[in-house]
Parts: sequence; structure tokens; C-alpha cells
Amino acid sequence: MTIDVLGEPYTVETIELSDDFEGTVVATLVKRDADGDAKGAVLYVHGFSDYFFQKEYAEWWTARGYDFYALDLRKYGRSLLEHQSGTYIGDLYEYFDEIDAAWERITERDGHSHIMLSAHSTGGLTVSLWAHDRQPDALAGMVLNSPWLDLQGSFLLRELATPVVRRIGHRVPMRELGRDVSGFYTMSLHVDHDGEWEFDLGLKPVGSYPIRLGWLKAIRDGHARLHRGLDVKAPVLVLSSDRSSKPKAMGDIVHTTDIVLDVRQIRRWSTAIGRHVTYVAVPGAKHDVILSRPDVRKQAYAEIERWLAAYGV
Repeated sequence: MTIDVLGEPYTVETIELSDDFEGTVVATLVKRDADGDAKGAVLYVHGFSDYFFQKEYAEWWTARGYDFYALDLRKYGRSLLEHQSGTYIGDLYEYFDEIDAAWERITERDGHSHIMLSAHSTGGLTVSLWAHDRQPDALAGMVLNSPWLDLQGSFLLRELATPVVRRIGHRVPMRELGRDVSGFYTMSLHVDHDGEWEFDLGLKPVGSYPIRLGWLKAIRDGHARLHRGLDVKAPVLVLSSDRSSKPKAMGDIVHTTDIVLDVRQIRRWSTAIGRHVTYVAVPGAKHDVILSRPDVRKQAYAEIERWLAAYGV
């Protein structure tokens, strides 16, 4: 392992994966050791057009005795190679290879038997599918931050659009879907714009990455599987904002609502993940709850602390 771009004490290692249609594929595992003796571990998975840079979140866990690991999935962040189409995947189940590899390192190599899974947005959908499929004995619980559990928009739009996406996405998976991205969300986060966080705008760009139809088909297939009901046996905490909005300009509402996903869908589908699901709406939170304003994320951390105590995990 080598020192990560976040600096000491963060280390990083590359996970070699099987080639795909574009060539060489890798994932990246970042680690920060617990403060003192470790009583468990956390594995974090990011969302779409994202990568791991949330040091405050990592250090919240390490201060409580957890080794913290974060996985940059293939074609994201530290794992994105020059020849690749950033963020593209044709099937969410392909991500299971790197999650399996990270899990093996955490359990077999590093000896952890008490592991929390944590994920944001699209990552929340992916790890839910993985935990259902793999049923790992070492999984102690999951903390999901605004998981993407359904397509935004009206019921009619979803019903009409999904068959078209599946048909065209199968035929021409790399075709880009035209969309208008305001950039408000990333600007609300980055220190050079209207936020407080430092991250690489080349890896998490203001204008996001393109959405390709094959990728959207993979997402909708994942949604459909979740909607049929998963069986994650470990306790699950789902956090989101208390409301969503579609702002037309930068302003306070960008900082105090989810402007990416519909929180009503998160609330509706959370219980499809498993047997013991706790849902908490955090007033004034952003899409990435742990990147909200200080008073809001303080409440979010308190909710995680309360849930950990309640379930003894």
C-alpha cells in the first residue's frame, strides 16, 4: 500500500479486475486505521459521478474504533483509466467483483469479523443488492445515505420510460442521454464555489458525467430487483433529507434540500431492503447528508450514533 492523495494516515491499494470491452479494469481501496485498537471495520461505497473524499465521515468512524475502508469503483475517481468511459457499467452486478475483493481483504487479510457497510446514492442501491446476494456473515449493519431506490419523476413517466430505456439501452448501450445539468449540487459542496469541501473537480465535475443508456438500463434493472424485495438480514439505517426540490438558481434551498433525488421514493422503498430497516429524515440535509451544513450533519451523526447503540452494532 502507498499513501493516498488525501495524505497520511490514508493509504491506498489497487485491485486488479478482469478486462472488459474497453480493456484494463481496476478498482481502488482506500484505508484509514482506527484511532487505537480496532473493534470493527467500515466499508464505504460512493455514488454516481463521485469518489471517496469524505475525510470527516471516515474520521467519525475511526474515532469510534473502526478501521475505515472506501472503495472507488471501476471507472470512478482513483480507478478511472484514460481509455475508459467514466462511470459506465452495463450491469450493477459487475461491481460485485470489486466489493468481493475488498471484503476478502478486510475479512481474510485484515482479520475483521464485524463490518459495517455504508454507501451513498447509487452506491446504496449497489451494496443492498450485493448484501442480499452474498449474505456475508461478517456484515453487522448498513448505513445508507440517500440511496437511489427508484427513478425520479411521475409514476406515468417511469412506467413509460423504463421499457424504452431497456430496449434502446440493450441495442446501443453507449448512447448518451441528453440532459441539462445545472451544476448547483456540486457547486454547493466545493470550496471554490459555494461549499466547504475540497475535492478534485476532475473526478467529481460540476457538470457531472454523461449518462449512457446502457448504464441507465442497469440502474432500472437494479431498481426492479430491489422492488421485488431483498432479504438483507443485518440492521439497516437509511438517512435522507426531509424534502426534495428543483431549484432554478443557487440559493439557500440548494443547501437545505435534496436536489438530486426524490426523498419520498427513498422513504417508500427503504423497507424493501431487508428485515430491520430504520428510516430517518434529517431536516435541512443535502443529497449527501454527511456533506450538509455543520448543524445538519451534526444531527445526522447523532442519528447514526443512536442507531448503533440501539442495535448494539
